[in-house]
Amino acid sequence: MLLYEKGIFETAFEKYGAIVAVFASGIVIRDIAPLLKDKWSDPGVVVVDSNLNFAIPILGGHHGANEIAKKLAELGAVPVLTTATEVHGKPSVEGIADRLGCDIFNKESTVAVNCALLDQDVEVLEVKGPKIVVVDEDVSVLVRKKKDT
Repeated sequence: MLLYEKGIFETAFEKYGAIVAVFASGIVIRDIAPLLKDKWSDPGVVVVDSNLNFAIPILGGHHGANEIAKKLAELGAVPVLTTATEVHGKPSVEGIADRLGCDIFNKESTVAVNCALLDQDVEVLEVKGPKIVVVDEDVSVLVRKKKDT
């Protein structure tokens, strides 16, 4: 646990992959804004009010913050999720990749594919190599993570 002081979020961004901040969202947003790089490297950030009424993922919803907010529901907080796939009960590319133990090779594709997942079933294909795969920009390519041996 880290107590608030000037620069605390900079320290937290360097040390942790996820942050639960018991603060007003305005304080957190203003303090983290200069630290933001991209959705793939920034930690998940969940804001919780001091009464533990609400848990609001404000950064990295598809990258763990939504799951943290849901875990905080066990303590009584209502998770306030805003990612479209989550709100509509649909899977996301990020969630599928995590569930399958994969990394997303062409990360820019996730916007188009997540939008498609809202309207239709999107088939997940497994291609075993050696092969050459050519895809359009609206196809997410997942690569299995190497297993530690």
